Amino acid sequence: MGYRSYCLVCSGDKCKNEASREVYKELRHVAEARGVDREVQVVRAGCFGLCRSGPIVKLLPDETLYVGVQPDDAQQLVDDHIAGGKPVERLMLRDEDCMPHLETVRQTGFYQKQVRLVLRNCGLIDPDSIDEYIARQGYAALEKVLTEMSADDVIGELKASGLRGRGGAGFPAHLKWNFTLQEVRRQARENPDSMSEVSIVCNGDEGDPGAYMDRSVLEGDPHSVIEAMAIAGYTMRARRGYIYVRAEYPLAIARLEHAIAQAHEYGLLGRNILETGFDFEVEIRLGAGAFVCGEETALLASIQGERGTPWPRPPYPAVVGLWDGPTVINNVETWANVPLIMLRGGEWFSRIGTESSSGTKVFALTGKVNNTGLVEVPMGITLREIVYDIGGGVRDGKEFKAVQTGGPSGGVLTAEHLDTPIDFDSLSALGSMMGSGGMIVMDEDDCMVDVTRFYLEFSVDESCGKCAPCRIGGQKLHSILSRITEGRAHDQDLENLDAIGNAMQHASLCGLGQTAPNPVISTLQSFRDEYEAHIRDRRCPARHCKALVRYEIDPEACIGCTVCARKCPVNCIHGERKAVHWIDQEECIKCGECYAVCKFGAVRVS
Repeated sequence: MGYRSYCLVCSGDKCKNEASREVYKELRHVAEARGVDREVQVVRAGCFGLCRSGPIVKLLPDETLYVGVQPDDAQQLVDDHIAGGKPVERLMLRDEDCMPHLETVRQTGFYQKQVRLVLRNCGLIDPDSIDEYIARQGYAALEKVLTEMSADDVIGELKASGLRGRGGAGFPAHLKWNFTLQEVRRQARENPDSMSEVSIVCNGDEGDPGAYMDRSVLEGDPHSVIEAMAIAGYTMRARRGYIYVRAEYPLAIARLEHAIAQAHEYGLLGRNILETGFDFEVEIRLGAGAFVCGEETALLASIQGERGTPWPRPPYPAVVGLWDGPTVINNVETWANVPLIMLRGGEWFSRIGTESSSGTKVFALTGKVNNTGLVEVPMGITLREIVYDIGGGVRDGKEFKAVQTGGPSGGVLTAEHLDTPIDFDSLSALGSMMGSGGMIVMDEDDCMVDVTRFYLEFSVDESCGKCAPCRIGGQKLHSILSRITEGRAHDQDLENLDAIGNAMQHASLCGLGQTAPNPVISTLQSFRDEYEAHIRDRRCPARHCKALVRYEIDPEACIGCTVCARKCPVNCIHGERKAVHWIDQEECIKCGECYAVCKFGAVRVS
C-alpha cells in the first residue's frame, strides 16, 4: 500500500513519559474514523532530540514539526493538516526551522549545525520495523562485508575513518579491533584445536547523570547496533555477541529483543547468514544499574555472572576478555557508526570532524539552557555554538558560568573556553573529557563547590570499593567538600583536595577512581576564588549553600504586607501588618520562600 503522507510520533523514552503513547493511539483512531488511514501511515519513531518540547509529531513529506502535542490535538491535526493540507500553526515548532533530513545542515535554530550520522534513523523510521531499516540501506553494510571484504579490509576502513571510541577514553577503534584479530590469528596458528571463544560486546550501561544518548539509539535504531556487531563478528571469527544494557531501560530492551527476533527471521542473525557460511548470535545481558559496570572489565565480569568489579590490566580485554577469550567491546554510539563507515568508506567518514577526532558526537544537552535535548554535532564545533546556536543560550537571561562535560568523570569548561573546539584532545588538554556525552550547562546561580560535591557523592556511592585509592580517597574528597559548603573548612583543605585527587588519578585500579577527582581538580583551577570565599569569608558567591546564606529584610523596602511571614514554614518572620518585618536568624532554615514571594525586593540574600 502506498501512502501519500506519514505521521511520525516520537516514542523515545522522554516523550513516552509525556503522553506520546496516547497521542499515537488517538492519531490512529481519528485517522481511521475520518477514513484517511489508507492515505497516511501513523508510525512510532525514535527520538527527535527536542526532548523538552515533547510529545513531538512530524508530518512527511513536508517535514512539519509539531511540539507539545496532546491527545486532544489529534482531531485537529488529522482534519486540518492530514486531510485538509493546512498546518496547525499553534502547535508548530516556534524556531522557524524544520527537522533535518539525514546529514543536511541547512536548518537554523535547534537543528542548526547538527549532522545526524549516529541518529540518522532516529525520528525517521519505526524502530520496530526491520523493513523500514532495510529501506534506509540497513544491513547493506553487512552484505557488503560478508561478500566483498576480508577482515583486513574491514580493519583498513576503520583505520581510514579515524573512528575513536565514543565511550569516554577515545581509543582508536581500529587498534582495538586489530589487537583482537591478531590474537585470534595467533591462536589459530599455535593452538587451532583449543582456540578461545571470541566475543563481541556492546556496552550499553549508560550511567552518567543526565546522559541518555545510548538509550535513545537503542530505542530508535536498534538494528544499527546489531548490524555493526555482526560485522565485527565476521571480522574476528566470533560466533556470539552480547549487548549489556541496564534493566532501567525497558523500552530499549523491548526493542532490542524485537529487533533480534526480526533479524533471525530475515536470516541476518543465526546460522549461515546471507548463505555465506557465517554464523552469529546476539544475546542481551541486563545490568543492575552499577555505574562501575560502565568500565569494560567490570562489565565483562558482570556478563560472566560475577560481581561487577574491575580487574587489573594488562592483559586487556581485546586479548583476554570474556571467559578469557579475545573480546571486542565498544559502546552503543561507536557501534552505530560502523555500518556507515563500511558502506560509504573510511575516507568519507574522516572528512567529517577534525583530523584527530573524526565524525560526530552525540550529546545530551541539559541544565540551564533553553533548548535541552539530544544533539549530534561534528567534532570540532565550539562550545559557544552548542550552547548558544543550538541550545538557544542560557535560560532566563542569566549569565553562562560553566558546562560540565563527561559527567561525574569529567571537568568543567568556563566562559573563557566557549570558543574551544569540542574534540577528544582539546577537552583533555583542559582537564575535562568527552565521556559518553553528557553536557550540563550551569549559570550564575550554580555554586561550583556544591556541584563538585554532588558529583563526588555520586562517584562515592557508585564505587565498587575494590581499591583503597578510590574507596578511601573518594570519601575523603567528599568529606572535605561537605565541610567547605557548610562553612567548617580551612585553607589546608584546598591543599588536601589537590593531593588526594592526584593520588586517586595515579593509583586507582579503574577509570572510575582515576577520573572521579576530575571535577574537583578542574573547578579548583577555574573557580579557586569561589572555594576561597567559602573557606575564608564563610560566603557562597552563588548564594546557594544554605549554611553560608543569610536572609534579611530591608527596612527601607518592606511595606509590611505580611506575605513573607505567611509563607514562612517555621514562622520565624515577625512584625505587624503595615510595619517593618524582621527575620529571627536563629530560627531561619534558609528555605528561600520569603525571597521567592516578596514582590517589593525587600528580602535580601547575602
